[in-house]
Amino acid sequence: QVQLVESGGGLVQAGGSLRLSCAHSGRTFSTYGMGWFRQAPGKERDFVAAINWSGSSTYYADSAKGRFTISRDNAKNTVYLQMNSLKPEDTAVYYCAVHRRQYYSGTVYSLTNMYDYWGQGTQVTVSS
Repeated sequence: QVQLVESGGGLVQAGGSLRLSCAHSGRTFSTYGMGWFRQAPGKERDFVAAINWSGSSTYYADSAKGRFTISRDNAKNTVYLQMNSLKPEDTAVYYCAVHRRQYYSGTVYSLTNMYDYWGQGTQVTVSS
């Protein structure tokens, strides 16, 4: 049984930073890509960032480029999302997810249906 547990969310002022963590268990973490998505109230779940299974490639939504950094520590079975220069529009519940394909060599990471396990989410609130 795959489990994903996010942490690190909270309340921060605009311009501040947060680092989200997602601890993974139940599958060979180092062989699967990982993604971060977010969902604001009344909106769809949107792609934020992803990293391939080896950590050699990363992908970002336009809204995250230059401000957010995704990374992974395969020894700790954990993926991170460093978020800097936060804006009120970044307020959302942030979810991590595991890509459904092992050793995936493609570049499609932005679609929710490419992931088969999700965490419970962590709230990020950015005040103006």
